[in-house]
Amino acid sequence: MIKSPPMKILNRYILKTLLFYTLGVMVIWLGVYALFNLINEIDSIGQQDYTLLSAVIYVIADLPSVIYAHSSVIILLGCLLGLGHLAATSQLIVVKSGGISIMQIAQKVMVVALLFMLITILLGEFIAPVTTKYAESYRFKALGRNISTTNQQGFWLKDGNAIINVKKNFDGSVFEGVTLMRLNKEHQLDAAMYSDKAVFDGSQLNFKKTTRHQLKENGEITNIQSKYYQQYTAKVSFNQDLINNLKKESQLLSVIALYKHISFLNDNNLSSENFELELYKRTVKPVTLVAMLMLSMLFIFGSLREATLGKKIFLGVIISLLFELSSRIGGVVSLRFDYDPFFGTFAPTLMVLGIAFLLLRKKSLEI
Repeated sequence: MIKSPPMKILNRYILKTLLFYTLGVMVIWLGVYALFNLINEIDSIGQQDYTLLSAVIYVIADLPSVIYAHSSVIILLGCLLGLGHLAATSQLIVVKSGGISIMQIAQKVMVVALLFMLITILLGEFIAPVTTKYAESYRFKALGRNISTTNQQGFWLKDGNAIINVKKNFDGSVFEGVTLMRLNKEHQLDAAMYSDKAVFDGSQLNFKKTTRHQLKENGEITNIQSKYYQQYTAKVSFNQDLINNLKKESQLLSVIALYKHISFLNDNNLSSENFELELYKRTVKPVTLVAMLMLSMLFIFGSLREATLGKKIFLGVIISLLFELSSRIGGVVSLRFDYDPFFGTFAPTLMVLGIAFLLLRKKSLEI
């Protein structure tokens, strides 16, 4: 009589197989991306000090952000290919004969998937922003371009009872063409000042050669008193990180930066739905991955008489990716029809997760 292998050995073998295939998918995915990105840089090679080595360094430094952006697809493909290998070589039958049910196998898949997801989240939140910034800075310097020229767009900003307009922003610390308007308690214009230049030190604006216009009501007549200052200081509640993040899309902000940005917007009664939607998408990402995997595993654990395993894996991946696309569309639709983006982001995922779990449990009980 053949003894079943110990449970710990089976667990390690399943985990090792899934990790191997997930890492394999990641290497191939990054290799293809890096190749096409390097091809896009060919036209720039030869300009100033931008060499082939410079292009390679730029492409490699940008890879952490690629891993983070495509982590769901990479993990999904890796885990499914690992399960497909076990099924195609009849190892799943041996595993199940060792006393491991389909639900237990699914749990082990989730452990591997969530482990990779945790690693990619840490990579995307703490490492990718640094490497991406370095990559862009390195590329601009090698091409002989002035980095400050890419950071001169102006902005509008509401800070408490003040509205600030900056025509040019240099690295979030030096502003040109600065107008600051203060509102009174009735939200009417109380004073306005203009300066050709202001320096932001992280907590206050230091204006140079400022003209300040104070409005005073005298019955039905509004008097304007103008005064010139060689220097003028205005305290603000925002910091330099917020200024630097103004020029970034919500997708490029870290979770911490998103939360701070949302808090600032809410404190100033400004719209924050776009940033809230991005924050909810990041939060629901691990749950979405679990739902995608459960959907796909329904096909792998089915009978091979109806279709080949390859077709089943392909169909499972397509349905899972369509589900992820629909969950993203749900969040965008919530903005269009003005209902809670939290509901639009989480509701489809939780619904599909519940259905996939019940179907997978049913299939486990049948076998």
